[in-house]
Amino acid sequence: MIINTFSYLWSKKATDAIAELVDNGYNTFEVPISSPHCWPEEISAAERSETKAKLADAGAAIRSLNAGGYDINLASPGASMRRKSIEHINSVIDLAAAWGVPEVVISPGTRRPMISPSLEDVYGWMYESLETLVPLAKEAGTRLLFENTPYCFAPTIDDLVTIVRTVNDDALKVVYDVANAAYYGEDPVAGLLANHESIALMHISDTGTDTWGHDPIGSGIIDWRALGTAVTSTIGTDNVVLEVIREENTLTEFENALRALEEEGWPLATDIASRLLAGGRRE
Repeated sequence: MIINTFSYLWSKKATDAIAELVDNGYNTFEVPISSPHCWPEEISAAERSETKAKLADAGAAIRSLNAGGYDINLASPGASMRRKSIEHINSVIDLAAAWGVPEVVISPGTRRPMISPSLEDVYGWMYESLETLVPLAKEAGTRLLFENTPYCFAPTIDDLVTIVRTVNDDALKVVYDVANAAYYGEDPVAGLLANHESIALMHISDTGTDTWGHDPIGSGIIDWRALGTAVTSTIGTDNVVLEVIREENTLTEFENALRALEEEGWPLATDIASRLLAGGRRE
């Protein structure tokens, strides 16, 4: 299973967080792009090479970089803002290429909540941005993954799959966040089963409906046993990212999450045993 380093966003740089996680038996990661945790313009060419070498020496890998969606907007009405968003994502693509990261998570963009531009216009601006971004990703040997988020203008799995099918290029797929889906009112199990051919990665954490969260497994409304069965029959646990976000007792929270998933029938016994043999320990 892939581990997201989001919990370390303000406490450690991504390289230091990964080093701690490797010491505790984890070896595959998703890294959010946020300063000071990991920001392309702050990482020199020498540091990029050093990090790649350290990952290789540790037998570790970064599966995906998450470019984020709060500071950028591929569907902005302003052409200059779309260009800045493309420029930022391209800097993340460049970092992914330097580190051998195969996938970059992005957001379709946002739409003003009051006196909103038409969806036709918003989709048009986004598709215009993708005409530039998709070739850049392909040239770098990476793939873009659209994430379903409650605040973007295309928040559902159906919305994102429609975009992916319209673009019709293997360089654009979906990362399905089950907490985001459940908070928005979707059934993540049904969403995965109906759309797994378009889904490259899945983010897992729990949530309620009153408060949007990325909470411990079993603390919210998601049916983890049914979801585990669906994952096993479709994308597999190697394409699942644990995104429980807790700044305190992070390692313990991750271990508890894996144990909870195993108790719900997820096939993680081998992963857990391998991690413990590799030196995993609790905080």
